[in-house]
Amino acid sequence: MSEPITPSAEPVPTTLSAEVETRLAGDLKSGRLAEIIAEIAEQASDVIRGFWHAGVVAEVKADASPVTEADRAAERLILQKLEAEWPGVQTIAEEQACDQGLPSVGEGWFWLIDPLDGTRGFVAGREAFTVNIALVRNRHVVAGAVVAPATQTTWRSGPETGGAYRRHGQGPWQAIHVRQRPADPVALVSHSLTDEEAERLIRRHGCTRWQALDSSLKLCLIAEGRFDAYPRTGPTSEWDIAAGHGVLQAAGGRVITEDGNTLLYAKPGFGNGAFVALGG
Repeated sequence: MSEPITPSAEPVPTTLSAEVETRLAGDLKSGRLAEIIAEIAEQASDVIRGFWHAGVVAEVKADASPVTEADRAAERLILQKLEAEWPGVQTIAEEQACDQGLPSVGEGWFWLIDPLDGTRGFVAGREAFTVNIALVRNRHVVAGAVVAPATQTTWRSGPETGGAYRRHGQGPWQAIHVRQRPADPVALVSHSLTDEEAERLIRRHGCTRWQALDSSLKLCLIAEGRFDAYPRTGPTSEWDIAAGHGVLQAAGGRVITEDGNTLLYAKPGFGNGAFVALGG
């Protein structure tokens, strides 16, 4: 997960027409939007798999996080597909933001995109990396799709009324839901924590056991009822978690800040403070 990026000095104006906004709202309500962004994320996943285990070389960005041609190629595809489907919706994408700086956004609609979350693991040949596309409206995430290219698993939100889904490959979509909190809840934590740090953190949130995992997979595994919490204290960027937040929220979970409020987006620098993702 990446460090927040310095905002651009000049805001980028949006050109969203009333026609596109009406269609965007309708597609969100019906669930068509979630299905389309899941398909786009799967296409980006296919691009990324072409680079996996192929000796891809990582460059180091200004924020000290790695980037590869897989990140850039996947992001180009995502941006092109979203613009073709819903032209004029503002996009905040990780590599675009690194190259051009962060624009200002208002209270309307915008996409939050992380084309390859978990780049370090991807370069090392591990499986815990994801493609992430989220839609935000009025600072709240309203739709999300996440793909794990290594396992060809996709998670997405559903219609605006709720419901989350998962599928493997091009198989049928299956409904998922968070589980009721068990007597011995299990947390997921970042690999960056020491065992002692992880133990202290999970006990603050009532968990008795934990497992370390990279990328937004943590949010998706809580959404499908396999784990119960993901506490985070270190810095993350909004695009790291927005898509997984959308899936988890649709599955009956939530992501809250230290004061107990729902995590909001379009914060200064698009950076997150401490939060915890929770199942049932």
